[in-house]
Amino acid sequence: MNDRERRSALGDFLRKQRSSLSPEDVGLPTGSRRRTAGLRREEVAQLSNIGTSWYMWLEQGRDIRPSVQVLESLAAALKLNPNERRHLFFLAGESLPPYLSPHKESIGSAFQRMLDDLTPNPAYILGRRWDFVAWNDAANEVFSISSAAPPHEFNLIWRFFTDPAWKERFKNFDQKATGMIAEFHTASARYVEDSSFAELIEDLKRINPEFDRLWLQHETPGSLEGFKEVEHPYMGHLEFDHITLQIPNDPDMRVMIYMPLPATRSKLEKYLAKGSPAKESKG
Repeated sequence: MNDRERRSALGDFLRKQRSSLSPEDVGLPTGSRRRTAGLRREEVAQLSNIGTSWYMWLEQGRDIRPSVQVLESLAAALKLNPNERRHLFFLAGESLPPYLSPHKESIGSAFQRMLDDLTPNPAYILGRRWDFVAWNDAANEVFSISSAAPPHEFNLIWRFFTDPAWKERFKNFDQKATGMIAEFHTASARYVEDSSFAELIEDLKRINPEFDRLWLQHETPGSLEGFKEVEHPYMGHLEFDHITLQIPNDPDMRVMIYMPLPATRSKLEKYLAKGSPAKESKG
């Protein structure tokens, strides 16, 4: 779309979202009888803390450029879901920023079924702070995800730098550590106002001097994809091709998939069918 078409589509989108809401949906009194369904323009403007005329110009497709703050206010006022918020920013010609307020990360049942159907390929979903949001049994057996590691119970980078078992499992650990910190620098820069990032980073610096040293180097981010080797305490040497997929509705959530090479696939299938020796010994 050119700029004129994009502005026109933005106006249509705002009108559609406005008409889908009732005053009760946004905490406003019903008031007098309405001739048309939905919120009035002045109500959306009031909820968004912008001028009524300025909001009308947006719906009319005028040549004005709303700021990121205005777009966030509109997204909140119109109760947009993550996909609708993404579409709003696209139509406004703005890059999608992170949420201004941290939000609880979760996935729907369809994503969990997708992870489960990928078995024996280990797969998990990471959130904005690299917390494990969901995983399948294969990933849990390879990486012991479900075993909480306080105080950052389900955080990948915390485990990588504080759990000795993780250091033993990964080949070329030092090289992977450098690349991981470079990537995490980029992730944390998107959420400078999220105190949970600062808490995690400060805890890592305190616990692991190597993390502290690498964190100050500001290496250029590379790619975490490619060939991966893992040394498992029961299955032995495992080899994977690793890819990352982004969830369209929430760009800060990623699906990490480890595709086993033939020999590794055979080990995983037998291991998962038989059951974990670690679980058997506990039973």
